Amino acid sequence: MQALQPSTSTAMRRLSARDLLAGARLLAAQCRRAGTTPCSASSAWQPASGTSKPCTLHASYQLARGGQPRRRLTMDAAVAEAESNSYGADQIQVLQGLEPVRKRPGMYIGSTGQRGLHHLVYEILDNAIDEVQAGFASEVYVELDLGTGYVTISDNGRGIPTDVHPTTGKSALETVLTVLHAGGKFGGDSSGYSVSGGLHGVGVSVVNALSRDLEVTVWRGKKQYTQSFSRGLAQGSLQEAPAAPGAQKRGTRVRFAYDETIFSKTATFDPDTIRSRLRELAFLNSRATIKFRALDPKTSSSRSSNGSSNGSGAAAAADAQAGGNGMETKQADEDWEVFHYSGGLVEYVKFLNRDKEPIHEPIYFTKTADGYTVEVALQWCSDAFSDTIIGFVNSIKTVDGGTHIDGAKAALTRTINSLARKSKVLKEGDPSLAGDYIREGLGAIVSVKVPDPEFEGQTKTRLGNPEVRKIVDSAVGSEVTEAMEGEPGTLNIILGKALQAFKAAEAAKKARELVRRKGVLTKSTLPGKLADCSSSDRAATEIFLVEGDSAGGSTKQARDRRYQAVLPLRGKILNVERQDDSKLYKNNEIANLIVGLGLGLKGEELGNSLRYGKIIILTDADVDGAHIRTLLLTFLFRYQRGLFEKGHIYVGVPPLYKLEVGRRSQYCYTEEELKAAVKDLAPGSYHMQRFKGLGEMMPQQLWDTTLNPETRTLRKLTIDDAADASHMFALLMGDKVGPRRELIERHGSRLALEELDI
Repeated sequence: MQALQPSTSTAMRRLSARDLLAGARLLAAQCRRAGTTPCSASSAWQPASGTSKPCTLHASYQLARGGQPRRRLTMDAAVAEAESNSYGADQIQVLQGLEPVRKRPGMYIGSTGQRGLHHLVYEILDNAIDEVQAGFASEVYVELDLGTGYVTISDNGRGIPTDVHPTTGKSALETVLTVLHAGGKFGGDSSGYSVSGGLHGVGVSVVNALSRDLEVTVWRGKKQYTQSFSRGLAQGSLQEAPAAPGAQKRGTRVRFAYDETIFSKTATFDPDTIRSRLRELAFLNSRATIKFRALDPKTSSSRSSNGSSNGSGAAAAADAQAGGNGMETKQADEDWEVFHYSGGLVEYVKFLNRDKEPIHEPIYFTKTADGYTVEVALQWCSDAFSDTIIGFVNSIKTVDGGTHIDGAKAALTRTINSLARKSKVLKEGDPSLAGDYIREGLGAIVSVKVPDPEFEGQTKTRLGNPEVRKIVDSAVGSEVTEAMEGEPGTLNIILGKALQAFKAAEAAKKARELVRRKGVLTKSTLPGKLADCSSSDRAATEIFLVEGDSAGGSTKQARDRRYQAVLPLRGKILNVERQDDSKLYKNNEIANLIVGLGLGLKGEELGNSLRYGKIIILTDADVDGAHIRTLLLTFLFRYQRGLFEKGHIYVGVPPLYKLEVGRRSQYCYTEEELKAAVKDLAPGSYHMQRFKGLGEMMPQQLWDTTLNPETRTLRKLTIDDAADASHMFALLMGDKVGPRRELIERHGSRLALEELDI
C-alpha cells in the first residue's frame, strides 16, 4: 500500500479509500494470524501477549494518510473513514431534461419490449383523442410503416400551441416536447381540457426521449409550424411557413421512429394490436372517425407506394383532414381502414359478445353527477361461463381495473340479489349469490369521464379515485334495477343462470375436495408423475408441461433438478371451453394441473399457493402438439387469467431440425433458418434430421436447445386485450362451427398445401 500525496486528485482519493477499506480488512486478518492484535474502538494497537510485532495495518494506514505516523487510528475508525471517503456527494447523479426517461424507460412506458413500444403510439394517440373528447377534432389518422419503423399520427384539432412559453422562454411546442411535466392537462380553470387521458405532462416528451427521430407539424391560424427532434433534443428551432393558399388548415401531426438502442431487439409493432386499440377508441368516441393503415413492403408493394418512407402518405392525409381540397381527400382515403361507430357502447358490447348467444338487448345508460360522467353498456349471454368487463377512464383502458370497475361489480351483486329476493327466487334464509355467479356470461363496458383522475403510475392501468366508486355504484344500481323490473323474463333467465353457476361451483367444490382427500390417502398432495425441483424459491423455479411419457422421460433426464420441474400429461386434456366447472375436477389431467401448479380456486387472486415462477408449455412441433398447447392455454386462461397478466406463462421453442455438416452440427428453429443454413451447401454434403417430437431428442440435445436458460428460446405470453383473447378462445375451442369455418376460409389462402402438417 503506497503513500498518497496531498495533491492527489478526487478520483484517486476515491480509489484509495476503497483500496484502504479492502486492505484494512485484509491486514486485520493477517495481524490476527501473525499474533498481533489489531486495535479496537477502545484501545490503541498493541502487540499480543508475548510478541513484539507491530501491527502493519496501522503503519500502512498512517502512511496512506500522508506519509507521517502523526496519529493513531483505531480499527473501527479506520474502516469508518475509508467507508465515508468511498461514498460522497460526487457519487450523487442529477439527471437533467429527459435523461431520466432514457435511463429508466420502464418507469414511464412499462417495459422496453413490444408492450412499451405500443405505449409510445398510445401516448400520441391519446393526445389526439383528447382533442376529440374536448369537441375540437373529428378525425384521426394513424399510419404504421413496418418497413422503416415510422409511425405517423395526425388529427384535425386545435394544434399544439406555438407561441413562446413565459417560463421556459421557448415555444410551447418545444416545451411540451422536451420538458417533463409540461402540458395542458393538469386540470383546473387554467387547463386546456375539462377531461383528458394525459395527466402528468410527460406523454409526448417521453415519446420524444425514446425516439431516434421525431418531427412535429402544427397547423394554426393559416400557418404551418415544423420542428424536428432526436432522442429528446431539438434539432433546430421552430420553423414557420404560410399554409397552402385558400385552405383553413388546423391540427397536429407527429411522426416518429423509436430508438433501437433503448428497446429490445425482438420488439416490433403489431398492426393487429394497434388496430384493436383504434377500434376501442372509435366505439368510445362515436362522433370520431379514425383511419388506419399499415404499410408492409414484404406483403403489399402497392400499399407502400402510396406512402413513402418520409411519411408523405400520412402527410397527405393530414393535409386533407386539416382542410385540403377534394382531390387530397380522395387520395388520402385510399387503402385506409375506417373505424366509426355511431352506436357507441351499444355497438361495442354487441361486438364483445359477437361469438355468443345474448339473452337480451344491451342495457345502456349514461349519467352525469358532480362533473363526472358514467356510461355503461351491459349484456348477459346464455352460452358463456365467464364474464368480460372492460373499463375506461377518459378513453384510457384500465387493464387492471380500479374504483369504477369495483363500483360496477358491487352494484350488480347487490342489485341482482335484491331483485332475486323481491321475486322470491331467493327465499328467506337462502345465502346471497356471489358476484362471480351473477356476472357469469356478462359482457360489459364501463366508461367514465373524470376531471381529475388518479392513476397508478404513468401507464394508467388502474384508477384510484375513491369517489368514482360511489358514483358508478349509484348509477349502475338504479339503472339496472329499472331495466330488470321492466323485463322480468330477462331477470328470471339471468337468475336461473346464476343459480346454475352456484350449483356447478358446489359440485366443483366437492370434486376438488375429493381430489384433496385422494391426495392425503396416498400421502402426497402432488401428482405422482410430477418430478419436482429442490428449490423452494418460487421466483427462481420453473415447471415444464410436456405431452406424453416419452417426452416427459427425456425432459426429466435433461433438466436441472435444482430449479426445473417436469409434469408429463397423458393425451389431450378436457376442452374447458365447452364444459362447466363441475366437470373440470373429474378430469385426472386437469386435477393434476391444479394441484401440481398450485392454482387454487378458479378465478381467485394469485397468492402464495402458486408453486412455480415460470409455467412452460413444451409440446411437439406437429398438429397434435399445437392442439394440446391450445387446450392447455384455454384451460389456464379460463381458470386463472392472472397467470397471463402477471407474466407466468411461457411456451418453449424446441428446434425443428438438426443439420450436420461433417463434424459440425447446427440446430434450426424455423424453416427460414434451415433454408439459410443450406443455401450455400452442395447437395449430399450435409445430413438433416427433422424432430417431430421431443421424445426423439437425446437428453443432452434437449438441454442444449430447449431447457438451458443460456441458450434456449422462450415465448412469454401476455394479454394486451382480454376481450380479443376471450373471443379467440371461443372461436377456436367453442362449439360453434360456423365462425371457425369462416376463420379457416379467410386465412387458409395464406398457406400452401405442403405446409400443412397432417
